[in-house]
Amino acid sequence: MTSQALPAARVVVDFWRDAGPSRWFAKSDAFDAEFLSRFSAAHQAAARGELDHWTDDAAGTLALLVLLDQLPRNAWRNNPHMLATDGLALRVAKKAIEAGFDQQFETALRAFFYLPFMHSEVLAEQERSVELNAALDANTQRFAVLHRDIVARFGRFPHRNRMLGRSSTAEEQKFLDEGGFAG
Repeated sequence: MTSQALPAARVVVDFWRDAGPSRWFAKSDAFDAEFLSRFSAAHQAAARGELDHWTDDAAGTLALLVLLDQLPRNAWRNNPHMLATDGLALRVAKKAIEAGFDQQFETALRAFFYLPFMHSEVLAEQERSVELNAALDANTQRFAVLHRDIVARFGRFPHRNRMLGRSSTAEEQKFLDEGGFAG
């Protein structure tokens, strides 16, 4: 355990809700630093499975998804660690949806139950993302379809290749060179 005290799940959810859409998907060094400084110990604990009991209720599950899926994308941009807990987040999301926890939140927050599917390079998970996001706003659905189409075409996200040390195919490189989705 680290010396940083772990927050309650509600603290994570309140922080995320208060941050709101204008900060969730914007690249901001200041926000990323605040997010990491406040919740890095909780992220590490979640990655080790020490917060699995948070999946017993909807708020705890959302907090866990924010820690496993969103914090890494903010804290470790363009570093393989940003993807390290994707599998855990997807497992949590599947359990949460089965329990109906996603339905206990407003549309904006509900999307975070579905993002682990959108972040997967498995086509079946991408199809599930499109299905789940259909109930949300048109912009979220547009991104779900975009992600699914990329995985359907390439079997993976080409914009991750360099970061993960993967070689790009000629078709993937052409896609990237022509301004294809960059994450």
